[in-house]
Amino acid sequence: MAGAADLNPSATATALLNRLPLVHLSSGLSPLDQAVLFQIRLPRVVLGALVGGALSLAGAGYQGVFRNPLVDSSLLGSSAGAGLGATLAIVYLGPSAPAAVPVAAFVGSLVGVAVAYLAGAAGGPGTSTLLLAGLAVSMFLTAVQTYVLQRSTQDIQQVYSWLLGSLSAATWHQTTQILPYLAVAVTAVLLHGRHLDVLSVGDEEARSLGLHPHRIRLVVVAGCALAAASAVAVSGLIGFVGIVVPHAVRRLAGTSYRRVLPLSLLFGAGFLVLADTVARTVAAPAELPIGVVTALIGSPAFVWILRSTRSVRT
Repeated sequence: MAGAADLNPSATATALLNRLPLVHLSSGLSPLDQAVLFQIRLPRVVLGALVGGALSLAGAGYQGVFRNPLVDSSLLGSSAGAGLGATLAIVYLGPSAPAAVPVAAFVGSLVGVAVAYLAGAAGGPGTSTLLLAGLAVSMFLTAVQTYVLQRSTQDIQQVYSWLLGSLSAATWHQTTQILPYLAVAVTAVLLHGRHLDVLSVGDEEARSLGLHPHRIRLVVVAGCALAAASAVAVSGLIGFVGIVVPHAVRRLAGTSYRRVLPLSLLFGAGFLVLADTVARTVAAPAELPIGVVTALIGSPAFVWILRSTRSVRT
């Protein structure tokens, strides 16, 4: 109901109810208002919920794998790989770039995580090695992206527009495109909530219960990577969602990942829809990049997480 165009709240609610089976109501909305509602606002809200839920679930899953509440998908090469893929598409594909950017970002994100995981596995067992490998891969991919941008300064504005994140181009087509990938990723991660609870007490205890820590980490990391890649492919890079939301959920519902994972999915969806509503209304008719809004909210929250984590360890 919120946006630059003024839609009657009761008429909007009636129009939405009218789309339910066996419901036949007259909303009174004009054809133009209905187009605004069903072709612009509703797909944006649905896509925002999917993206927010995916980023939050990925963050919670990574935090379970690394047993660290300060970890999110960007630390394992996902964001850097997506940024490089999108940059290469924008710089080198010209007129074909708009259609190719989501695909390039999706592939780049998955490749970044795969390289980081393989490098970490080659360095030996343990989550710290994997985390350091992800950091090294992210720095390398970011350096390559900077080099490409330096040679193509005319595309900097378009690239940075994508990097700051936006849902302004949301369509039903994008929503249906990422749904199959998200369905696989969400199912894989949610089914391993109990296993992450066991891993949180140590690998030896997990092995004594008949679990395979390496296999569990591989499946969870793959699921989280797929969720994060699907999200950034259609929205650009949106920071802090994967850190702030799971941490808030732990404060409300405890530390068991059987609760943290599904609640992170739901709370992340609501958080990003709210952030996007702020982004498109606070400076209407202009829009703020959604990444700016999440950073303004997430940065203070991140500092608070650091302080609370330090207090717990002390």
